[in-house]
Amino acid sequence: MNYVIIGNGTAATGVIEGIRVVDHESPITVISSEPYPVYGRPLISYMLLGKTTEEKMLQYRPTDFYEKNGVTTMLGKTVSAVDSAAKTVTLESGEVIPYDKLCIATGSRPFVPPMDGLDSVEAQTPFMTLDHAKRLRELLGEGKDKRVLIVGAGLIGLKCAEGIINLAQSITVCDLAPRILPNVLEEHPASIIQKHIEKQGVKFLLNDSVAHFEPNQAQMKSGAVVDFDVLVVAVGVRPNTDLAAMAGCEVNRGILLNDHMQTSVPDIYAAGDCTVSHDIAAETDRILAILPNAYMQGETAGMNMAGGNRAFDKSIPMNASGFMGLHMITAGSYEGEAYIVEDEDSYKMLVTKDDRLRGFILIGDVERAGIYTSLIREKTPLSSIDFDLIKERPQLMAFSSTERVHKLGRAH
Repeated sequence: MNYVIIGNGTAATGVIEGIRVVDHESPITVISSEPYPVYGRPLISYMLLGKTTEEKMLQYRPTDFYEKNGVTTMLGKTVSAVDSAAKTVTLESGEVIPYDKLCIATGSRPFVPPMDGLDSVEAQTPFMTLDHAKRLRELLGEGKDKRVLIVGAGLIGLKCAEGIINLAQSITVCDLAPRILPNVLEEHPASIIQKHIEKQGVKFLLNDSVAHFEPNQAQMKSGAVVDFDVLVVAVGVRPNTDLAAMAGCEVNRGILLNDHMQTSVPDIYAAGDCTVSHDIAAETDRILAILPNAYMQGETAGMNMAGGNRAFDKSIPMNASGFMGLHMITAGSYEGEAYIVEDEDSYKMLVTKDDRLRGFILIGDVERAGIYTSLIREKTPLSSIDFDLIKERPQLMAFSSTERVHKLGRAH
């Protein structure tokens, strides 16, 4: 059996490890346009902040992870075509790689909307990859005298602001949405995090967007003018689905899969941010660009590519992050009955519907959030546990002895 994986992120790591659960010997080839071993993309802001280094980020070396798993890496190589009939992958160089089983784990790319005058700004970068972080560090220089404008107040934009908080003279973040983290938080918890970030010196222009760019100036639709030296475009991401579509796979915004991570084309699987998942909390199909989902999809794909029979049907949106010392974990859907507790240092919202926990927001005190996550993933009937006890503080004593053993193994 000859396995080929396109992509080298978290999903690809899951694919490799999933294959090796079942098949310990067959060759695996990983092809990636990035020249680096797999790294944690969320760490790029911490590298700029000085909390980690590039060396530490590149955690899997060819001499250990790849070599141990019998993986041949083709890093810094771009795939230009997939021929599902011939079962080949063609690189831009013209080299042709045959496969028996293929996994497309191509992730996503920064989305840059059309903005008038954007081409006139030379000192600009997205913020998604290690190379983007390196370019941003280069643009900022050593003087800590650069004014930075970040377009986008989502997770990527805010983590960028955190990463450069000690490297820039000023940081302004703008977003068309009326609140920060619009796809993650409700209005009130968003305001809690916004106030915390503002205390660190970051300025927000919300419910506003750029009407026109000059080389060092943004004219906002509200009439405000923002002078800047460095621009970061962090509006969002789009799934990389072109290769899957070329191979004949069914695509609808993302690559469509069954619960075995199989595409509509035989012997082609997919995993990660390029795919559509079934969100069991909201009971809808959507793109869930999150690390845990990517890894579990990848592991499932890998096992099934190697002849296993594994299903993954526990996808939920989940975000665990920190913003300048304030921690946040969210998961699931916010449609249902909300139970809210807050004080000076923390905020908790638990959302229930039809005897199930559907979602939660934790800010500040995020300890043991894994129990809440497990309740959502396992679709645990709340009537079967002491949910009143869990409302106050998640603890295993709310479960039966049998369930406690189960949760200890699954709550993460």
